Amino acid sequence: MDNELIVNIEKMVFGGDGLAHLPDGRAVFVPFVLPGETVRIQMIEDKPRFARGNHLDVIVTSPKRIKPQCKHFGNCGGCHYQHIPYDEQLNIKMEVLRDQLMHIGKLGDLKVDDIIPSPDQWHYRNHLQFHVSGQGSLCFTGTNGRNLVAIEECHLPQPGINDTWPQIKLEPGSGIERLAIRQDSRDEIMLLFEGKEYSIPDFELDMPISATYLSPEGLTLNLAGEDAQLFLSGIHELRVSPESFFQVNNAQADAMVEYVRSLIGIVKEKRLFLELFSGVGLFSVILAKEADKLVAFESSPSACYDFVANLDCFDNIDLYEGLVEEILPGLELSPDLVLLDPPRAGLEKAARMALANLGCPQVIYVSCDPATLARDLAYLCNAGYEVRSMQPFDMFPQTYHVECICHLVRK
Repeated sequence: MDNELIVNIEKMVFGGDGLAHLPDGRAVFVPFVLPGETVRIQMIEDKPRFARGNHLDVIVTSPKRIKPQCKHFGNCGGCHYQHIPYDEQLNIKMEVLRDQLMHIGKLGDLKVDDIIPSPDQWHYRNHLQFHVSGQGSLCFTGTNGRNLVAIEECHLPQPGINDTWPQIKLEPGSGIERLAIRQDSRDEIMLLFEGKEYSIPDFELDMPISATYLSPEGLTLNLAGEDAQLFLSGIHELRVSPESFFQVNNAQADAMVEYVRSLIGIVKEKRLFLELFSGVGLFSVILAKEADKLVAFESSPSACYDFVANLDCFDNIDLYEGLVEEILPGLELSPDLVLLDPPRAGLEKAARMALANLGCPQVIYVSCDPATLARDLAYLCNAGYEVRSMQPFDMFPQTYHVECICHLVRK
């Protein structure tokens, strides 16, 4: 096969690529394109059933194509859709979501509500993570997932983060491998250094911000300022430790909490609620307010610590620290509602089976990955559930990622 080919892009697919077909009928996936474009590509992966290519130039350009805002777009792997107008990004995400539901979950007749746009298309991220090169440069992963791209600008983080990271200077051979920066609801900045050295690296700070070092054995050491940040969710302030997960788009996190609140409002029996992957307690506050009893599961020690601090005012909560797939199968409970917010991998097989065996009348599934969502929904529907509603949220503008909240009821 010639290393260069001309192909016609048919549609966008999950992962941010465009889909075309080779003369032999195989699918080829090409990044940074648009449906209807004719592009010349260089083959970079040639498999028996599919191929991948990088587009070298666009021969026929879509009228929807726009100029990317960032100089690194196309080399950095962080953004996928900067060449696409925002309204069209939302249309593509809806099409890809429906495609995943149909092809993976066989749920083609499922009604999906219109996606809720992000109020901010740029400068929405409260959290940014860099890789650190051997020369001390702050980098993002390149488009091939392996090389590092030294970054000079980024248009996704909030202004406080963008004001901070260009001032950070790391010496070559510092031992720092990753650097995370997070901005909380008070606009306070936290740095989290991750390194391969067991001792604290040499550190000087001339900015009024907090800093923490995470050593290889997982020990967190405070270097300067506070040891946690505060995020406002509705009227509740949540403590978030440096290594704990929290949603990166504050406005959309609030919108998701309000949507979950509306779903809880229609639940008739509220004796016992179950929450899987509770994190620091973003949804736990509204669950605990509505239920007589809330039982929550979380495997991250730092998130459990934050959860206890954030839900300290409630006396109707039990928290189990551990993996859902290990704890849930042995738990004998009859909850009226289960809310789960798993990572991108979705539910492990043992957790899927245990959830289905609970026979809970109502389930709220918060998903950040359409593919694993489609797989898990197919299993639950085969086990006797039906999807009552599905609401997508655009948590990550300029990328292919999409968040969904599904309400399932037991038939």
